[in-house]
Amino acid sequence: MAASSIEFRRAAPADAAAIEAIVRAAYAKWVPVIGREPLPMRADYDKALDEHQFELAIEDGRIVGLIETMAHDDHIWIENVAVAPAAQGRGIGRKLLDSAERKAVETGCRELRLLTNGAFEDNVRLYRGHGYAIDREEPFMNGTTVYMSKRLAP
Repeated sequence: MAASSIEFRRAAPADAAAIEAIVRAAYAKWVPVIGREPLPMRADYDKALDEHQFELAIEDGRIVGLIETMAHDDHIWIENVAVAPAAQGRGIGRKLLDSAERKAVETGCRELRLLTNGAFEDNVRLYRGHGYAIDREEPFMNGTTVYMSKRLAP
């Protein structure tokens, strides 16, 4: 099934529990890979909703994905992209990344940045396929953090 029935909206404080549930479900597959809960599984989403922007992917009235961003002077930081396991593989993550790019252009930013765990090979592949380049890799908690960015055309 295609992601054509997906609608998008800004998150509200009342969405915190649903956001946390999707993040926990989406990242659960990585726990055995890295031997611990990835940091997004431990975030305080009530606090994050106060400090960051969240765009939600909605299907049949339910949240099926999200992108969490922070605007900086010269770039948009993508803190988190998560798609519910049952909705993965249908292009929802790509559509969420596209929405962040549109927001960057609207605000005059020409760069998006993010990081991911090097062990999350599917994520690195998704970002690279969406035009992100690896800027650097650094050791972190017995693994590697991969810093990536994408420059947008003026």
